Amino acid sequence: MPARAASAELHEVCASAAWGARLVARRPYASAEALFAASDSAVAELTAADLAEAMAGHPPIGRPKAGDPLSAREQRGMSDASDGLKREVLELNLAYEGRFGHVFLICATGRTGDQLRDALRTRLGNTPQQEREIVRTELGKINRIRLARLVPTARGA
Repeated sequence: MPARAASAELHEVCASAAWGARLVARRPYASAEALFAASDSAVAELTAADLAEAMAGHPPIGRPKAGDPLSAREQRGMSDASDGLKREVLELNLAYEGRFGHVFLICATGRTGDQLRDALRTRLGNTPQQEREIVRTELGKINRIRLARLVPTARGA
């Protein structure tokens, strides 16, 4: 795939231009695992500004992007949540954004609404430094899941 097309595909995985540029520059990959390892390495190298750019591409938990099936699929755990739980998650999201200055980022795939709420509650008690490293880890998980959807041999893995 040409570099420009690869960059566009990778931007759908992660909104950080630096992350995408690192993955494009390190091609070709011998396997899906090599791609995932390169992604993990690129996430580890992201600056605070790069992390902010990546997080800006993620909607808040409980409010997936309208018309975005990827966002809806990843946040499926909130789709059946009660109105009360949805309100609570919204309030916690706002408190989190007020405390840390960015969206609450978590790998929501496979988590229930209650688990997402509980994670928000717990992480509100973190320091900004702790939270930055948790965000980095969660971003890496999200990127791996999204990359697996792009790599035919990884889809069944």
